[in-house]
Amino acid sequence: MQPVKLLLLNLFLLVAAELNAQSSNGKSDFEQITSTLTDYIEGTANGDPERVRRAFHPDFNLYAVSAQDSLLVRDGEAYINGIKTGEKNNRAGRIVSIDFEKDAAIAKVEIVIPNWRIFTDYFLLLKYQGRWKIVHKSYTWRPIPKE
Repeated sequence: MQPVKLLLLNLFLLVAAELNAQSSNGKSDFEQITSTLTDYIEGTANGDPERVRRAFHPDFNLYAVSAQDSLLVRDGEAYINGIKTGEKNNRAGRIVSIDFEKDAAIAKVEIVIPNWRIFTDYFLLLKYQGRWKIVHKSYTWRPIPKE
């Protein structure tokens, strides 16, 4: 086999093995990250602050840029405490991308709130004590385009 083809085959096998690496709970890191992000998406949509809390590290903050072009920093616990238990809202989220290496990951999530805004959330996740947690959230938004 040609050296380049052999190198590409080995690289493909290495990536496939990493994506399918199993943890002690039987889920791959990719599946665990997806589960953490799903806790955030569904917890915020369905008024489940405990599910959202499960996704985040206790010391996380949220970061955005204000209309006056200054940095907004919001306390993560205050954010979670603002979620009213059982109060569902009309928002739909989807995971746009996930990239990870060993115990660090970045992810992009889009949240659509009909007739208002489309939020783009950027997350930094770390795996420690066997679990993936969101340790940082930066976000921006744009208005829903008029038809």
